Amino acid sequence: MVDLAFSTNAYTEYGLPEAVYRIADHGYAGVELLGDDPHAYFPEFGDDERDAVLEAIADTDLAVSNINANTAMGYYDDAPPSAFFEPSVIRADDAAREWRVDYTKRAIDLAETVDSPAVCLATGRPLPGTPPEAAHGYLRESLHEILDYAEPRGVDVGIEFEPELLVENTDETLALIDDIGRDSLGVNLDVGHAAVYGEDVAESVRRCAGSITGVHVEDIVGGRRGKHYHRIPGEGDLEFEPIFDALEEIGYDGFATLELYTYPDEPDRAAREAYDALEAYV
Repeated sequence: MVDLAFSTNAYTEYGLPEAVYRIADHGYAGVELLGDDPHAYFPEFGDDERDAVLEAIADTDLAVSNINANTAMGYYDDAPPSAFFEPSVIRADDAAREWRVDYTKRAIDLAETVDSPAVCLATGRPLPGTPPEAAHGYLRESLHEILDYAEPRGVDVGIEFEPELLVENTDETLALIDDIGRDSLGVNLDVGHAAVYGEDVAESVRRCAGSITGVHVEDIVGGRRGKHYHRIPGEGDLEFEPIFDALEEIGYDGFATLELYTYPDEPDRAAREAYDALEAYV
């Protein structure tokens, strides 16, 4: 049975504990923690912040569905949109790449602390001067180091593919998982990303059977090949019943996490309406 969770990345106008409390008020069984500024940006996330989050989780009895370590906006004083995934695990610069590997390890530490089954990680885009084949080499090297750290701690790592990144679709993600050959690497399947790439989302779910570490859910205007802008379910063109049917068909029993960071000015409305729209499918 799939449960619904909600990501704190919609609540960037609030501190992380307050975001957890607010999400619990809307009926969710789980919460995804944003591993970035202004929530858990790991170079600045200390014991006091960790303890406050643990208290909020205990008070609300929410499970943690995932640690979202896709971005590291806190790295920049004034981050441009193109820097969302930088520094990435495919950077040619050794120091920058190792910074991101270590950052992901800190996300794994938080996952272990809050009993999250997984962290998610985006590959980033190859920068000028780094051919895709070289970027794939850096990716393999980074992932093995990350997985060496994650496995003893019982944490899985889910690659979140996205159009225009090095790994941008289901085919490439499954090929990467096969190439790495480690059970702790899977896919954090974002249904909107699959749709925007032009995939049949329910079929993507079926193809990822046995490898899904988590699911991100949002609506997309235009459906397949639509605009990559996260909408509240019901405000776009995706059909969610076939997606949830496919999740049930493959025996997925984890969380479907609403990722609606596009509603920072009205996260409570987004959380409430998203829950109402999807409650019938879980």
